[in-house]
Amino acid sequence: MIQTHPVALPHGITLHCRVSGVAGRPVLVFLHGFPEGAFIWDEQLAYFARPENGGYRCIAPYLRGFGPSSSPAEVEAYRAKHLVQDLVALIAAESPQAPLECLVAHDWGGAVAWNLANQQPQLMKRLAIVNSPHPGAFVRELAHNAAQQAASQYMHFLCRPDAEALLAENDFRRLFGFFDDPQGRAPAWLTDSVRAQYRALWQQGLTGACNYYRASPIRPPRDGEPGAQTITLPESMLTVDVPTLVLWAMDDPALLPGLLDGLPGWIPQLQIHEVEQASHWVVHEHPERVALELRRFLQSN
Repeated sequence: MIQTHPVALPHGITLHCRVSGVAGRPVLVFLHGFPEGAFIWDEQLAYFARPENGGYRCIAPYLRGFGPSSSPAEVEAYRAKHLVQDLVALIAAESPQAPLECLVAHDWGGAVAWNLANQQPQLMKRLAIVNSPHPGAFVRELAHNAAQQAASQYMHFLCRPDAEALLAENDFRRLFGFFDDPQGRAPAWLTDSVRAQYRALWQQGLTGACNYYRASPIRPPRDGEPGAQTITLPESMLTVDVPTLVLWAMDDPALLPGLLDGLPGWIPQLQIHEVEQASHWVVHEHPERVALELRRFLQSN
């Protein structure tokens, strides 16, 4: 059974979390991306709470700026250091006696997770990333790969001051369009009930979600704006020393497979599992495959 409860953090942010499993059991934390909410992980929360699948305590927060969680007004509040601070405090509150068994993250949640694993590896035993680019690879591809630059141009739209108003027009037509396949068709997983979940989430406000893009300097170059071409990240910010699974849907139109190149140089204990015929929304499309890969990873040495 999945419940929702707020976790008030010491620095004044409250994260509303979807939670399953018994308190005191080893903890899994699941992080969503844009324009998602914690509910994208419901099938994983139900699966991993069952005794036969590990009997974990499973926690999926709405990240700051999303849904019912705290949504500071200023763009600066969405810089990486503040997002990492939220996670450190959440882990301290929910897994005070032991590191997480695994931090699982998709899209923007993965961006935060990469940073946390680099800065505070002692907080987790494992890291599992689903279609979220490693910062070193993302800066490289945005600076030098024309195809990735083109695929990421939408980031500039989301930085516009009127982005949230445009996204909300016509019953969130543009946002629902993010989920369409290359032919413009809505995916089978986007049922009426899932649409209702997203609509209810987005009606709580989109400014916080757009502020993730406004606060990040990592974006594709365009005329008069060099973006990622001016960014140099030191190697010390890129290494991840915990065992890491990268689960990558190969038909992601926004995050191209070139983002997988070079990862072993930063992550010594790395497994990459490619998912063919799956898009950016693989958590929705193939929840059984995601659960299977995560379970194998959790059981691996």
